[in-house]
Amino acid sequence: MENTHNTIKNDFVFTLKSTCLDENYHPSSETRLTTNFANLARGANRQQNLRNALNMINNRFNALAHLDNPKADRYLVELEIITVTMSIDDKNSINSLPLIEVLKTNIFDRKTGQRIEGIAGNNFSSYVRDYDFSILLIEHNKDKPNFCIPENFGDLHGKLYKCFVSSTTYKEHFKMSPIICLSVSGNKTYTRTDYQHPVLGFEYLQNEYSITDEYFSKMGLKVRFFMPANSVAPMAFYHSGDLLADYTDLGLISSISTMETFQKIYRPEIYNANSVAGKIYKPSLKHEDYSLTRVDYDREERSRLAVEQGKYAEEHFITPYKSILEQWSANFTL
Repeated sequence: MENTHNTIKNDFVFTLKSTCLDENYHPSSETRLTTNFANLARGANRQQNLRNALNMINNRFNALAHLDNPKADRYLVELEIITVTMSIDDKNSINSLPLIEVLKTNIFDRKTGQRIEGIAGNNFSSYVRDYDFSILLIEHNKDKPNFCIPENFGDLHGKLYKCFVSSTTYKEHFKMSPIICLSVSGNKTYTRTDYQHPVLGFEYLQNEYSITDEYFSKMGLKVRFFMPANSVAPMAFYHSGDLLADYTDLGLISSISTMETFQKIYRPEIYNANSVAGKIYKPSLKHEDYSLTRVDYDREERSRLAVEQGKYAEEHFITPYKSILEQWSANFTL
């Protein structure tokens, strides 16, 4: 699935590449190695790691999609890694700059033999975001007594994201806008409401916005927090449009089962805790009453690689094309 199409106003051209994420997956040299699935797919236990993670996703999906599914084995979640590259200037061969990588879910219904389109946005990762959080934000706060956000923080990233999701390339491949599901913030407090969605579960409200919330708002995304049935902590669902009306139940379940599985693997203190979040909930990675999954995950490597890939974005994207990007960003409108 390699396609290139002009975006609105012929600003940039996006190319999509799709790779199947199954137990035989090997990360390619082009993959952003901070991506959680790439982390699982290396080392001696790579195949068992992937098999265990995929089993967890399918088991969770079938538990949530329990209608007319007595043996809890009706559905199979199929994952594809969508790698998005961007061309700025084809004439001068300024192309194939890595931009975003996400997981897209598809659902296979064993009972009917149908494949059902799921949702893109799972495990969202981006080079420019790595640069913003791992390089720019840290350098900006060096030797400052109080933490602060740089001016225009996230503007370029937000506009690049909006440009991609409004492009013909995106619309040709995806019926629904992305949902980006993340962990709740370790320095915020969440309060459970009385509202319970049939799929997403109990809604929680956050006491104040986080840096991530503000950053994602520049991508045109709002956030709501829900704790699905039999989960132990709420998750953050970043979306445009109407989270409760724009997606199918099976689509939402595919995002929940995929992202909750990854959260259990790399945030076990929160999402694999042995006790359930209460009405007032303050998550913490220092929480010690939790269980480990049977999947190896190198959290330290992920943090280190985020910095490396932030530097990569700075050297190959931000610095060389600074004037082009600034001019484009100043004039960008949807």
